[in-house]
Amino acid sequence: MGFPGTWMTESGSVAYRVIPKCACSTIGQIMYYSDHGRFFDGDIHDAKEGLHKWSQDSSQEPISTAVRSGEVFTFTCVRNPYTRILSAFFDKIAGIQRNGNRYRGNLVPMLVRKYGIDVDDDFDQIASFRRFLLFARDTIRFRKPMDPDIHWSAMSSHASTLIANGGRYDLIFPTEDFRTGMQAVLDRIETPHAVDLGSIPRFNESEGHGPKRAFPVEDYFDDLSNHLMFEIYKRDFRLFKYDKEPNANPPKKEIDPEEVAKILGG
Repeated sequence: MGFPGTWMTESGSVAYRVIPKCACSTIGQIMYYSDHGRFFDGDIHDAKEGLHKWSQDSSQEPISTAVRSGEVFTFTCVRNPYTRILSAFFDKIAGIQRNGNRYRGNLVPMLVRKYGIDVDDDFDQIASFRRFLLFARDTIRFRKPMDPDIHWSAMSSHASTLIANGGRYDLIFPTEDFRTGMQAVLDRIETPHAVDLGSIPRFNESEGHGPKRAFPVEDYFDDLSNHLMFEIYKRDFRLFKYDKEPNANPPKKEIDPEEVAKILGG
């Protein structure tokens, strides 16, 4: 399998396992800047040069060598499961993508037909989100009516591929404390260009794709929604130390990469 979803600077200063909906656009741009002294002009996910990506054939050998040897500082970033699934809904289901179309073409019409989701005009955000959550559970638990999408599949599933194939994380930090976590990465690596996090913008590529969330996080989750969340993201809550009650809070404890390696590699 190798290291899907892994990016590495061309200088070999740092490797990062992408977890969708967890500040990956900003992290990718910081990595790009640290090598080139400038940001990539566009969505960093579209970059075909300036950054090693596992999806590029020419990048696979250098990523494999660096990550398996343990010589490159390797990290990832996680997010509160409640805010992450809400972000996936408002961006990928309720939103219009950069190409002017709905995400994955016929996905939303299928959700309207099979799950009764409504994302047109001034729709009922809470009701439609809860129906989407049922669909997300079906994709993750039963792989029906489709395989789970990377934007709502469990963070632990993304993170586990690097460990299963011989890599280890030096640091795992939460988006809720992004500045501190990213600074900890920069403090432990040497880069061709210095990065001043205070002057780095947030590259939220999904911003503006969909409607704004109209209510606090906890309003979207009733008893059934809470049950579904823990059913499908139980390992995320436990492994990354998030409270299983609906909120937008950071982890209750520091995330231990050794514990993550032991559990995901077992």
